[in-house]
Amino acid sequence: MRQRSLRLVLGLGNPGKRYYFSRHNLGYQVVDKLARYYNVALREEGLLVQWGAGRLQEEEFILAKPMTFMNLSGEAAHYLREKLKISPEEMLVVHDDMDLPFGRLKLVQGGGSGGHKGVASIIDRLGTEQIPRLKIGIGKPIDGDGVSYVLSEFSKEEMDVLPQIIEKAKMAIELILKEGLPKAMSIFNVRTRPESRGEGCLK
Repeated sequence: MRQRSLRLVLGLGNPGKRYYFSRHNLGYQVVDKLARYYNVALREEGLLVQWGAGRLQEEEFILAKPMTFMNLSGEAAHYLREKLKISPEEMLVVHDDMDLPFGRLKLVQGGGSGGHKGVASIIDRLGTEQIPRLKIGIGKPIDGDGVSYVLSEFSKEEMDVLPQIIEKAKMAIELILKEGLPKAMSIFNVRTRPESRGEGCLK
């Protein structure tokens, strides 16, 4: 039987109702989707992290969300690494990405932060770029103001298809848990046009 390498799914975002439906909180929304589906209770430990354990095909996995703000996400990642005795390669960080068109998924085995402050914090705190990630495209802002853009809510058009994107991200993570990251990469990294809008549309 193949040894499963993924043990922790860490979805990035900013805590609080104000930011929950912002573009920067896609990682939170994916983890919450998985938690509802697998009936995982996310319990909070101090002000650092919410996490809980679930099972898929008799294998345990951990779902977690940092409760720090985005630029301190590495603190939660470090805490979970030490508590769970796992390596960075056994984590999957789920986050938004402005360099991908809205709705596109991209799985990577590691690499730089690409300017994402949450990912940069995790890389810095864990001391390695070899951290698997699921990037979810949100497109670029028209006016170039990336900070305001990622903290803003999705448009009505985007909200209409967002459940499909989150469901697809959930399916990608399930495939990683079942068959490993390379298999999921071969399927979910194929470029497809987002539904209900053309690639590159930034409204």
